[in-house]
Amino acid sequence: SPSSSTAGAEQREKQYRAHRGFGDRRGGVISARTYFYADEAKCDQHMETFLRCIDASGGSSEDGFSAIKLTALGRPQFLLQFSEVLVKWRRFFHQMAAEQGQAGRAALEMKLEVEKLQEALANLGIATKAESQHWFTGENLGVSGTVDLLDWNSLIDSRTKLSKLLLIPNMQTGQLEPLLSRFTEEEDLQMKRMLQRMDVLAKRATEKGVRLMVDAEQSYFQPAISRLTLEMQRRFNRDRAIIFNTYQCYLKEAYDNVTVDVELSRREGWHFGTKLVRGAYMEQERERAAQIGYEDPINPTYEKTNEMYHRCLDYILEEIKHSRKANVMVASHNEDTVKFTLRRMMELGIHPSEKKVYFGQLLGMCDQITFPLGQAGFPVYKYVPYGPVNEVLPYLSRRAQENRGFMERANQERDLLWREVKRRLLAGSLFSPNH
Repeated sequence: SPSSSTAGAEQREKQYRAHRGFGDRRGGVISARTYFYADEAKCDQHMETFLRCIDASGGSSEDGFSAIKLTALGRPQFLLQFSEVLVKWRRFFHQMAAEQGQAGRAALEMKLEVEKLQEALANLGIATKAESQHWFTGENLGVSGTVDLLDWNSLIDSRTKLSKLLLIPNMQTGQLEPLLSRFTEEEDLQMKRMLQRMDVLAKRATEKGVRLMVDAEQSYFQPAISRLTLEMQRRFNRDRAIIFNTYQCYLKEAYDNVTVDVELSRREGWHFGTKLVRGAYMEQERERAAQIGYEDPINPTYEKTNEMYHRCLDYILEEIKHSRKANVMVASHNEDTVKFTLRRMMELGIHPSEKKVYFGQLLGMCDQITFPLGQAGFPVYKYVPYGPVNEVLPYLSRRAQENRGFMERANQERDLLWREVKRRLLAGSLFSPNH
């Protein structure tokens, strides 16, 4: 009935509601191109454009990358709803963990005891012990008598068909709500069409030997985008990393997201591929959080974001050393980050020729970083925005403006530092001779 669905909307997580004022996501975004949803035909056109981009990339270089945005491939409203579901599901896990005395632990260290979890589910009226018994008896689930966040996430997997039954207590009202407010048939179709388009792109990328980078977008879409990308990684990254997810290190939860996904790739044995960025939607994110009244999802300072970037990067570099199955693109114009990466690669014995670590900079920016790296044999990529001039020029001019600070710091000290790095790279003394 209309009244009950309105009540449901009232109780929805503020961050994941559609808000008229933010309907056109292009407003206030200066660092990234955004797509505005018109209709399904437009999404098909975007897919064709992405296919041509994959073909061009495959034809022009051996190890090409092609970047895509999921909001160009489907209705953002669906991504909002799906993100809300995923976030509620994860919060529910954290709430249970807190009740079992595990608040404050790292995401992967929280382990719920199955017995206690079943009691909690029964007390909340979500499922009787008999009903929830078979949830935790899958191949790996609960074998150890505990459930961690990865086990928990797999319960909402499309393969389990459980999501239809699951109810979640709303923290504010104490009422139970269905986890997935039933998607209408049209929404269901929109989701399927989005997945089909992703599938077409991933298959073409595999054929052409091109890696597909799924760009990060606003935090209120990101849980869904990451989840869909993860599903693609599971299928297409069996033998090598074809699909790359993007993590924005200005988000407070970046490290949790990276570690949980790396652990999933370990357990399931596929190749982890990621691009690390600082993040492009800060002003708009903060304004939306303040206006709508939810916690700002972004790190409070640039230093904290730097720390987060290096922490996430370090975790992935350790994983490369450990398994040689992870791959990372360091998408950064920050010289300290580039130097940090070079130093850590050397310490961990990751040689540039292994092509596990890539560097990415925007076309026309930071050439003083790009070229020495390329000359020293590192895989370096220039990110090329393309499209009608009137669409691309504003984006490029904003990026140049935003990075004016870098240009102004093109002083003697930096040139000397880079001359030294170049000298060492070319002399081969940055890496020990036995590599």
